[in-house]
Amino acid sequence: MTYQAPRWLPGPHAMTVFGALVRRAPRLALTTERWELPDGDFVDVERVAGPRPDAPLVVVCHGLEGSGRAHYVLGTLREARRLGCAGLALHFRSCSGAPNRLPRLYHSGETGDLDWTVRRLAAERPGRPLGLVGFSLGGNVVAKYLGERGDDLPSEVRAGAVVSAPLDLAACQAEIDRAGFWAARYRERFLRRLKRKALWKARQFPGLLDEQRVRAARTLRAFDDAVTAPLHGFRDAADYYARSSAGPRVADVRRPLFVLNADDDPMVPGRTLPVEALRRNPLITFELWPAGGHVAFVSGPPWRAERWAERRVAAWIAPRLGREERT
Repeated sequence: MTYQAPRWLPGPHAMTVFGALVRRAPRLALTTERWELPDGDFVDVERVAGPRPDAPLVVVCHGLEGSGRAHYVLGTLREARRLGCAGLALHFRSCSGAPNRLPRLYHSGETGDLDWTVRRLAAERPGRPLGLVGFSLGGNVVAKYLGERGDDLPSEVRAGAVVSAPLDLAACQAEIDRAGFWAARYRERFLRRLKRKALWKARQFPGLLDEQRVRAARTLRAFDDAVTAPLHGFRDAADYYARSSAGPRVADVRRPLFVLNADDDPMVPGRTLPVEALRRNPLITFELWPAGGHVAFVSGPPWRAERWAERRVAAWIAPRLGREERT
């Protein structure tokens, strides 16, 4: 499968904005479940039944301030079901619309909840193949999980795929925090949601955070210094980025992994990716297309625009779970 950016979407920003905003979420029959975690918190998941009870299962992780109902998540689940797979979307803590209980949130390097979810699913139906898919922040989580666990994974985990994943968090933070109209728009959109959530957490646990620092944050790095690092045991934002980036761990990936990015991605440009490390690992299939924006890869005419990445990911992962694409 090859990708050609349409001429009617010139440039990465038009592609990214159109991909994010101009779309109705695919309609799927979803079943929402709340799973209690061992630490007293919870995660919510959305399940999509497969065509058969023994169908392989594709688990999808969303991006920063997204959810398991994001259009790109549902689009991937729809494509996976078309190829004979069941699906599950994992909401990271605080992202399902219900505030989580504990004095913490979620972050780019948090793989514990994904590991707990994977092991629960493996125990639920032993032997059922599992595929892991992540977009943007969720892509870093999936890639980091596969790298840090190496061979210490349930045998049910057969493959993973990530799209627009910020494998070098410090470099990608610098892209979003730089000067310029579009960087400011992306940054403001993220910060508005992140700060609202952090301030709610501060009210839930008085004294947990410095609310003045949270409100004053004008960059992602300032927010991570004020919120992400202290909530999750990092010294500061730099320590968080260094310990949470998946890039240094791609050499240790021991399951087939598909990495899909656009070179013109305004948040994860090709120059931020560990290209040589990705290409050295024979288990990694790496595709870097000249255009595609961030979690966009729009194709087709404007009146029938499609999201090529979702179909590409499903077509790559389904055969590795024992399913083949049907025409």
